[in-house]
Amino acid sequence: MSQKRPRSPSPTFSPLLYKSDLTEDRSSKFIAIYSPILSAQELRALPEFKNATHRIAAWRRPSTQRTLNSRPVLETGHDDDGEKYGGKTVEKVLMGMKVEGAVVVARWYGGVMLGPVRFDHIRNCASLAVRRWKESESERQAKKVKVETEEREKHDLVQVLYERDQSIMVLRGLLAEKTQPAPSSQSSGAIVGAKVPDYATLPLATLQKLEMVRDKTISWVLREIEKAEETQQKDLGATTPAKVPSDGSTPAEKSKAASFKDPREGR
Repeated sequence: MSQKRPRSPSPTFSPLLYKSDLTEDRSSKFIAIYSPILSAQELRALPEFKNATHRIAAWRRPSTQRTLNSRPVLETGHDDDGEKYGGKTVEKVLMGMKVEGAVVVARWYGGVMLGPVRFDHIRNCASLAVRRWKESESERQAKKVKVETEEREKHDLVQVLYERDQSIMVLRGLLAEKTQPAPSSQSSGAIVGAKVPDYATLPLATLQKLEMVRDKTISWVLREIEKAEETQQKDLGATTPAKVPSDGSTPAEKSKAASFKDPREGR
């Protein structure tokens, strides 16, 4: 029969722990805690397990040994803590779920022998604790990817906004040349002489709104330039006198002359 180990001292730090639900069966209670960081001994010393009848442990960690391709060899082990074959059951959970770390399943004996079903409770509690860590890791990775994606988008938007500001400045200068006096500012956007904001300090949502505002500003300035050019063309047409041919005839006279047919032709 497996011998129970002496109690370990309480851990001096408390990293994230992943706990299963409490399972009860005929007055016996089972619960598991998994940690990718703490050792089995540290998990056993948690206050939650202080009065447990059994603290069944298993671990799976990289060892100092290496494979031929330099990968670390994983060292696995278990401790029944008086619950024969319980440690091996928990160890198989770690191996089957392909995770590193340690897990302890605590059992409080209720006075009734459960038989083989106790191994189902041990296995299910250990699996649930590990699964909750995996779910937490998936969420963490998803958040990390989101943050990295937003940072890239923010970096690109900052560059785009600086380029938009330069374009607006150039277009406003062109519009000022075509209109006298220069039109009053319409629509928000970069203005000549205005202080350029520090876009890098702004949140992504604000940058996205500013990009839309800058695009609208550019569209407005382009329309104003087009209107100014049309006005210039009309003014030019109204002030330019009709050209008189070198022979002194007017266009109407030229047209009339072109349509005149000499009666002598065809003779």
